Amino acid sequence: MAVTDPETDLAQHDGGGVTPPPSTPRRRPRGLGWAGRFEIAVLVGPALLMFLGFVIFPVAMAAYYGFFRWQGYGTPTDFVGLQNYLTILTDPTFIEALGHNGFIVIASIVLQGPVAVLLALLLNRRMRGQSLIRVLIFVPYVIAEVVVGTGFSLTLQTQGALNGLLESWGLGAFAHDWIADPSIAIWTLMAILTWKYVGFAVILFLAGLQGIPEELYEAAALDGAGYWQTHWRITLPLLAPTLRIWAFLSIIGALQLFDLVYIIWGQYVASTAGTSTMATYMVVNGRNAGNFGFGNAVAVVIFAISLIVALIYQRFVLRRDAAGAITEGKKTR
Repeated sequence: MAVTDPETDLAQHDGGGVTPPPSTPRRRPRGLGWAGRFEIAVLVGPALLMFLGFVIFPVAMAAYYGFFRWQGYGTPTDFVGLQNYLTILTDPTFIEALGHNGFIVIASIVLQGPVAVLLALLLNRRMRGQSLIRVLIFVPYVIAEVVVGTGFSLTLQTQGALNGLLESWGLGAFAHDWIADPSIAIWTLMAILTWKYVGFAVILFLAGLQGIPEELYEAAALDGAGYWQTHWRITLPLLAPTLRIWAFLSIIGALQLFDLVYIIWGQYVASTAGTSTMATYMVVNGRNAGNFGFGNAVAVVIFAISLIVALIYQRFVLRRDAAGAITEGKKTR
C-alpha cells in the first residue's frame, strides 16, 4: 500500500506537477567589523612583535654582519661579500663538526628512544615507588648544563672519580682518558646526553601512553594477544605521533648542541677529541678569534641547516599526523 503526501497530491491536482519548495536566498558571509579586527590585533599583535623582535631581526642582523670582517665593535666597514660563507662551507673543520652533529642526531634517537619507551612502559604500570622513580629519571633533565658539564668533567678526567673507582675495584685496566681519547670521546658524550635527556622523552611517552584507551588492551587480551604483541600492535602505533614529535625536538637540539661539549671538552680539546659541533666551531672561530663577522655567518649557516631539516621533517613526517587529525575531526562531525 503506497503512502502519499496530501500536499503533493494537491499540487499535482492543481498544476499537474510537484511544486518545488521555495528557495531561501543565501547570505553572503559578512566581513570582519572593526571590533573583530581589533580583537585579532590584540591577540596576535604582541606575539607577532615578539617573533619579529626576537627571531627575524636577530637573524637578519646576523646575516648582515656575516658579509663583513667585523671585530664586534663600531660600524662594520670591511665588506667581504660571501667570502665568510664560502670559507665556512669549504672548511674541513666545519664539515667535520657538521658530521659530528649528524652522528649525534642519529645516535640520540637510536639510544634514547628505545630506553625511554621501555622506561615509560615500566612506569606506566602501578608499582611501589613509582613517583620516586619518575622524579629520579626526570631530575637530570632539569639540572643546568653548567652543573652537569662541570660534574662530568671532574668525574671523567684521567685522575677523576671514575678511574679512581675502577682502580679501587681492581679494574684499572679499564681506566681511560674518557674526555681526551678520540676513540671513545664521542661515546662518552652520547652517554652523558642520554643520561641527561632521556627523562624528557620518558615524560612525553608517559603522557602518550596514558592517552591510549584501556579498552584496547582488554580487547587484545580477550583475543589472546601476548604482552609484546599487544605493545607492537597497539602501543607503538598509537604512540607514534608522540615519538615523531620527540624525534623532531631531539634532531633540532642535536644540531644546536653547544653547552655540554664546550664545558666538558673546552674550545680546543673538542676539535682534537672528535666531539666538536657546529656551535663550538662558531665560538672558537668567531668570538674567540675576534672575528665576529665570521661568527655571525656561522650562526646563519647553522640556522639555515636547522630550518631546512625542520621543513623537510615537517613535510614528510609531521604532515601525516596533521592530515590524520583533520580526517578524524571530519569523521566525528
